[in-house]
Amino acid sequence: MRPLADLAMADAARVRLVLTDIDDTLTHAGRLPADAYRALEDLSQAGFAVAAITGRPAGWCDMIARFWPVAGVVGENGAFYFAYDVANRKMRRAFAATAAERAENHRRLERVRARVLAEVPGAGVSADQAYREADLAIDFCEDVAPLPRQAIKRIQQIFEEEGATAKISSIHVNGWYGAYDKLSMTRRFAREVLGLDIDAERDRALFVGDSPNDAPMFAFFPLACGVSGVRAFADEIEAPPAYVTQGPGGSGFVEVAERLIAARRAAAP
Repeated sequence: MRPLADLAMADAARVRLVLTDIDDTLTHAGRLPADAYRALEDLSQAGFAVAAITGRPAGWCDMIARFWPVAGVVGENGAFYFAYDVANRKMRRAFAATAAERAENHRRLERVRARVLAEVPGAGVSADQAYREADLAIDFCEDVAPLPRQAIKRIQQIFEEEGATAKISSIHVNGWYGAYDKLSMTRRFAREVLGLDIDAERDRALFVGDSPNDAPMFAFFPLACGVSGVRAFADEIEAPPAYVTQGPGGSGFVEVAERLIAARRAAAP
């Protein structure tokens, strides 16, 4: 991982789409700093399309898509995207699985939930679970006492023993049934909402993240950036980002936004 200062201004000037995780990427210590939100506004006003790519639940994502300065939100680690059409006052929603499939998957995840709570002392179901459409989120440090890495890996293992996909974020282990992830739904969102083929133009997008569940995004985008907290996962992340910021969380995101905006201004005729 190279320092963000090594991101060439010419490369930064080509970026048109900024994709960002939320927890511990935009936030810091569980809060959204004012300067991080301001950076979202600044990017939007500078002409960038901005999208949140998160493990957070559908209920949160609906609000974010409506009220934040973003073109859309990919939520629950790729289960769906939401994009709000301001002019027509209409929310566009696309899911990886049908409603019937999601209902069946919830039934299967109930067995996982029961096993985790029985087998991993101290683990808890995430407080935002009631607002989820597709996955099960197990809390290991947000509203419970932090669990050791061995316990976190055991949670992931239980999901996998039950045939589910499981990813570790900075606060939760998220598990689901279905062949999707953050990258697959981001690809669909970019094509259907923005008219951008990220496979053909991946150098026009930049992703910012912080944890192992961001690995598919880090691996795909050559201009992927990690905020400094990503270093804590250096030994377990499948694919690290190309660049890393000096600051953690929201302050690191501000560094990225400032560099992109400065590059665009410098390249302007």
